[in-house]
Amino acid sequence: MKIGFLFPGQGSQSIGMGKDLYENYEEIRKVYQKVKELTRIDVAEMTFNGKEETLNQTKNTQLAILTMSLAILAVLKQYGIQAEVSAGLSLGEYSALINSQAISFEEGVKLVQKRGEYMQELVPEGEWLMAAIMGMTEEQVQEVCQKVTNGFVVPANFNTIGQIAISGEKEAVEQAEVIAKELGAKKVRVLKTAGPFHTEKLTKASEALRKELEHITIHNFETAVIKNLDGTAYSKEDDVKDILAKHIICPVRFSKSLETMLNRGIDTFIEIGPGRTLSSFVKRLDTDKEITILNVNNMETLEKVLDDFLTSSPKSSKIILKESGES
Repeated sequence: MKIGFLFPGQGSQSIGMGKDLYENYEEIRKVYQKVKELTRIDVAEMTFNGKEETLNQTKNTQLAILTMSLAILAVLKQYGIQAEVSAGLSLGEYSALINSQAISFEEGVKLVQKRGEYMQELVPEGEWLMAAIMGMTEEQVQEVCQKVTNGFVVPANFNTIGQIAISGEKEAVEQAEVIAKELGAKKVRVLKTAGPFHTEKLTKASEALRKELEHITIHNFETAVIKNLDGTAYSKEDDVKDILAKHIICPVRFSKSLETMLNRGIDTFIEIGPGRTLSSFVKRLDTDKEITILNVNNMETLEKVLDDFLTSSPKSSKIILKESGES
């Protein structure tokens, strides 16, 4: 068994996420407290008792999701559950980098706080939207965006087979939705994000983050991390700071990232953090391997994972057997 961790990004947040975990695990409360000391933001109060519109602000969303993911990690590590490879969707890549020790907890938390602020505050004026298009190929989504006449829209997140997110001006994304459905898209879903993420429109935010990155230290990777930029693993030759600066304005190649994890022998995926979106991406991979998918996002799922790994091989997992036709 080879374990891979997956960390979700912005859009997976919801009020109350992680509350039962916080109430039952001292290790989790310690992480939330440490984040509060570092950022002067009470993520627990904001996430458990705050308003949805406040949590959905980019500067709050990113810190809240990161905190929940790192808190769950603390418990998994306490019980000896570790990954050989990890990847995260957009923001989630920071969780993966902190998990790998390439970026320290303290610097990683402060960096994500700044990243969220820049991605919220340094957005050009206008109304922006992101939407996921289901049931189309990369080429078809490119064609959809090219047919839009109402403004700026481009493919932003290549999530998995048959699901690609587009990003841009609200009217342009709405026109793209109509065109996509006319050309055969199965579904188009608006995402809970607040900017033209992973496009050239966030160049100012990218430049600001680049300056912030100058002040952090990149350490040796204890475990492999797959980067969003091209879906390959970070190497010793990579300029991590340059990659993270570009990360904001370049498309996310998450489908390629998952394929890379499979090619490195990962057969057990554990999604750590709110939601189950990344697990659904894994299910759509084109493979004949037997894959185990687990999630940790509340007390029930955490206890199942701990029970599985502390007793024997995972038995409460979701098994995908592509050759049997299950999807």
